[in-house]
Amino acid sequence: MKKNNVTTLTMTSRNQLLHTLISQNGGYHLLGKKEKSRLLDKYCAITGQSRNYVIRKIRTGSYVKTMRREKGEEAGEKKRVRKSFYDGNVVNCLIKLWEIFDHPSGQRFVSQIESELPRLIRFGEMMISSKMEKKLLQISSAQIDRKLSDHKEKERLKQKRGRKIHPLLYQKIPVKIASEQDRNEAGNIQIDLVEHCGENASGEYIYTLSTTDLATSWWEGEGILTKGMRKVVRALDRLKDQYPFPWLSFHTDNDSAFLNGHLYQYALQEELIFTRSRPYEKNDNYLVEQKNGRVVRRTVGYGRYDTKRERETLNQLYRLVGLYHNFFQPVMKLKEKKRIGAKVKRTFDQPKTPYLRVLEDQSVSREKKQELTTIYNALNPAALKRDLDRKRDELYQAYKGKKKQPLKIKSLKKTETVSVTFLNDSTKVVSLT
Repeated sequence: MKKNNVTTLTMTSRNQLLHTLISQNGGYHLLGKKEKSRLLDKYCAITGQSRNYVIRKIRTGSYVKTMRREKGEEAGEKKRVRKSFYDGNVVNCLIKLWEIFDHPSGQRFVSQIESELPRLIRFGEMMISSKMEKKLLQISSAQIDRKLSDHKEKERLKQKRGRKIHPLLYQKIPVKIASEQDRNEAGNIQIDLVEHCGENASGEYIYTLSTTDLATSWWEGEGILTKGMRKVVRALDRLKDQYPFPWLSFHTDNDSAFLNGHLYQYALQEELIFTRSRPYEKNDNYLVEQKNGRVVRRTVGYGRYDTKRERETLNQLYRLVGLYHNFFQPVMKLKEKKRIGAKVKRTFDQPKTPYLRVLEDQSVSREKKQELTTIYNALNPAALKRDLDRKRDELYQAYKGKKKQPLKIKSLKKTETVSVTFLNDSTKVVSLT
C-alpha cells in the first residue's frame, strides 16, 4: 500500500503535503529535535523520499518556491524575463563589425570598435543610430564573447561540414569504424601521413607514409617529398611489396592524398578493399596513429625535413626501424574491453613481436615464414640498434647543416631575393635585395 501511494503522488502533492505538515506544527524551525524527527518520519513514510533530501528542501525553501511557480502557471501568469540591454540588433552590428575586422578576439575587438567605429560610420559602412553607437562603444570584451558565441559555433559548423571535393568518390569508398575492422587475419592495413614541417608549414616538405597491419602490428614506412597523389600511390605500392604477406584491404582517413581517383583505381587494379574513417574521428584509424607516435615521432622527432639528402637518409633509417620494430619490439594486443561502472577494464594478450605473430598466422605461407626466420637469425639487435642510432645522428647532421639558400619572393611589382638561414625549424631573414 505504501509503494502504491509513493507512485501516485506527484511532486506538487508532495510539496503541498510537506507545507501542510509544517503549518500544522507551527513551523519546522520552531520545533524540538524529537518533533522534527517525527515530522520527517511521517513525511518520508508517505512519500518514500530520503530524509537528507527533505531536510535540504526545508532548509532552502525550494518546496515553497515550486508551489508558487506552479500556482502562477495555473493562473496563466507568464514568467518574467529580464530584458537584455544588448539585444539582437546589437548582436547583428557586432557580427558585421567582427567580419569586417577578420574575426578578432573579444579583447582586441573592443579596441577596434573604439577606434574604428566612428570611421566606419563616417564612410557609411555602419548605418546606426547614436543610441546604438553608444551601446557598441561601452560593451565589454566578455560581453562580446558571450553575444558572439552562437555565431562562432555556426561558423565552425559550416567549416566542418563544407562541400566535399569528390562527393561521388565519398559514396564509393565505405566508412568503417574501429570495431568493424578485421583484427584477426593478416593483410588488413591502416595508412596515415605524418608531416615533417616543423614550426613552418609553408612550402614543400617531407611526409612519412606510415602503414601497419591490424592483426600482427607489422609496420613499414617511407618518406615522400610532398603528398602528391601519384607519389602516394607509388610509395604505397613499394611498401606493399615489403610486407611478408599479401594485402587484403587498406584503411585511410579523409585526407585528399588518399581520397582521390588515383588511389581508388589502384585499389580496383590490385583487388584491394578500400575503406575510410569517419570525418574528425582519429579512433577509427587508432593503430597507425599509435605507430605515428611510438615509431615515427620517437625516431625522427618534430623537425622540418625538406631536402633530398634528408629524404634519402630518412628512408634508410626507416629500413632499420622496420627491422628493429618488427623483429625485436613486443606488442600487446587488446583482447577484451569491459565497462564496470565508471571504469573501463581492458584485457591484453601476452606481449609478442610482430615477427612472432606472423609466424602464428596460418594465412602466411611456409616459405615466407622460413625467409623471415633466416632474416631473424642473421640479425644482431645490439648492432642493429647502433646502426639505427648512427643513421639517426646522420639525419640530425643533415638537418642541422642546412646552408643559406636564396629564396625568391614574387611581389606585384618585382621579384626580390631573400637570403635566409634555417635555425631550429624556423627561418630567419638575413638580407633583402
